[in-house]
Amino acid sequence: MGDGATDSGATGSGRRVLQSKLLDPSTDITYLKGVGPSRAKLFQTKNILTVEDLLYYLPFRYEDRSNVKTIAELAPGETATVLGTVAALQSFSSRSSRMRMFELRIRDASNAVLLAKWFRGGYLKDVFARGQTVALYGKIEMNRYEGQLEILHPEYEVLDDPDDTLHVGRITPIYRALGKTGTKHLRTLVHRALDAAEWEADPLPESIRRALGLPGRAQALQEAHFPPAETEYRLLDARRTPAQYRLIFEEFFYLEYGLALKKRKIRAAPGIAFELKDSAREKIKKILPFKPTKAQKRVLREIADDMAEPSPMNRLLQGDVGSGKTIVAVQAAIIAVENGKQVAVMAPTEILAQQHYYNFKKLLEPIGYHVVPLTGSRRKAEKTKIKRLLSEGVAQVAVGTHALISEDVDYANLGLIVIDEQHRFGVMQRLGLLRKGVHPDVLVMTATPIPRTLSMTLYGELDVSIIDELPPGRTPVITRRRDTDAAERVYSFVASEVAKGRQAYVVCPLVEESETRQTKAAQETFEHLSQNVFPNLNVGLLHGRMKPQEKEEAMEAFQCGETQVLVSTTVVEVGVDVPNATVMLIEHAESFGLSQLHQLRGRVGRGAEQSYCILLTEKLSETAAERMRTMERTEDGFEIAETDLRLRGPGEFFGTKQSGLPEFRVANLLRDREALELARSEAQGFVENRDNPEETKRLVRYIREKWQRRYGLVQVG
Repeated sequence: MGDGATDSGATGSGRRVLQSKLLDPSTDITYLKGVGPSRAKLFQTKNILTVEDLLYYLPFRYEDRSNVKTIAELAPGETATVLGTVAALQSFSSRSSRMRMFELRIRDASNAVLLAKWFRGGYLKDVFARGQTVALYGKIEMNRYEGQLEILHPEYEVLDDPDDTLHVGRITPIYRALGKTGTKHLRTLVHRALDAAEWEADPLPESIRRALGLPGRAQALQEAHFPPAETEYRLLDARRTPAQYRLIFEEFFYLEYGLALKKRKIRAAPGIAFELKDSAREKIKKILPFKPTKAQKRVLREIADDMAEPSPMNRLLQGDVGSGKTIVAVQAAIIAVENGKQVAVMAPTEILAQQHYYNFKKLLEPIGYHVVPLTGSRRKAEKTKIKRLLSEGVAQVAVGTHALISEDVDYANLGLIVIDEQHRFGVMQRLGLLRKGVHPDVLVMTATPIPRTLSMTLYGELDVSIIDELPPGRTPVITRRRDTDAAERVYSFVASEVAKGRQAYVVCPLVEESETRQTKAAQETFEHLSQNVFPNLNVGLLHGRMKPQEKEEAMEAFQCGETQVLVSTTVVEVGVDVPNATVMLIEHAESFGLSQLHQLRGRVGRGAEQSYCILLTEKLSETAAERMRTMERTEDGFEIAETDLRLRGPGEFFGTKQSGLPEFRVANLLRDREALELARSEAQGFVENRDNPEETKRLVRYIREKWQRRYGLVQVG
């Protein structure tokens, strides 16, 4: 539905709207006819900056409006589209409640009348007017009281032109509204943009399109928005038409190709060829507190082989809670230090950084290494001294938070970076640490089991090592859900465990995302438990708002056994290691995600005694109930992660917006796993295939110009 007319007037900003035929995909969205400055500003908040961005804003569903019938042809039970003129309308309160009802009667050329009803539809009085031409879509029913056909809560559109086939008489795209810009206006804008766009050569390589039978980009976009009449509706619904699949595949392909290029660039950079010296082997034997598991030995060999290469290591170490990732990282640090290099260990929170500092210091200082802590909260004089020790090379291992990347921190010879729980850091924080050395090796650790689909998109440029077994002697944690009504019995059980000489955690509810409110909840729980429930026990308190000195004292008191019950917020989720703790009581467990519950449970079961995780819950939704059932059924972190991903979706999996996970426009990590696997395989193959330099050049240029903005395919390693 091309519109080649030029808008003869200028906008308020003095900008003239270009003829739509002059548009190309990279044209600023403000130059598309029908998009004024205020609408463009709204679009920009949704990351729709160009005509191409608008065209990738696909329908979220479709309606088969090809079945347009006159009212006289309608039959109860069928779903149809009806065109007619508004003959009467009214808004009123129903007899049985104060709910506002809205009724519309439309008449068409057959002179028959159809009644449309909306419950709670009072707002529609400002939408419809007598004499309008409207399209209604929905299920036809018989009103047994009035003996008349009616349609309840139909989809509706007010038509400016009854003969306009863009909105009816076809499989019609339905878009999620963008502010006040509804589906009808979006349909018009998209149709105008499709009609006007002059496409460059397709950036998706022809060899791949031909091998997979994918349509060209222009055809795919046209048919994804406005499917041909013969399109199977079930394929549309499943997002599996050739057009839709092409757009899903290309989104994954561009991302995976960018990551593959990044990986190749990392491997091509000059790095440090670490030697696994006899002195390192001897010191590793000295520090091992137990016989390593087969998985730990395998992973250390992978890391050592990587470190021996003359290019930078870039490896992800995944392992469930308690699997021994830290001891592997300590061994990698020994290899680096024995080669005359320094090591930086960065953690996302002060408590986790403090825990790592204790562990590294306990293991490395007896063998002659100087380990220093560096966090933002330490006193200025202390930080100044530590920075001097690092710049002079006296300190060999630094453990800390993002303070490690402060501008005034210099390393004499940084060779290995260990980043724990990387998804909690922003891209620029990781990049800041990398710049402190000359192509240092990087070991990324996470105790959050990450489903393969997330790992492929979040850590696609990294090699992956997985510790898939726990150290021997670990007793499975017994997990049980209990209603809040049973709180007294649960507290009695906690007291009985403490009487045996054990310790317990009590984790407070997750109150929205407000740390202040979580702190208040923890304070109230602490006061209630210490004064009313456990007056004869030593109850401690730990939360994120405490001063660093207070946090250290609270943790030390719990670790040495002085504190018997520790009331805490989720700051104990990772890093806190007290083998004598046998009870993890999580209040209002329904407010936590599965992976977080699993992380919290991992704080117990670290000694030889039987441990317990008690999930205290109030009324459960079906989703929350499934989370609880999963926790009771399994301790397999990867099974739990897959369930969590399915229940919460990729965007909420980590519970943080700083994870670096791409927000896909078309693709869906849950629905389109097979497409992601295929795209990854094809992307890696194309990186190695240099047969068509022109295709490669075009693809790299497209990713750099268009997709780097969207997915941040920047060099962070």
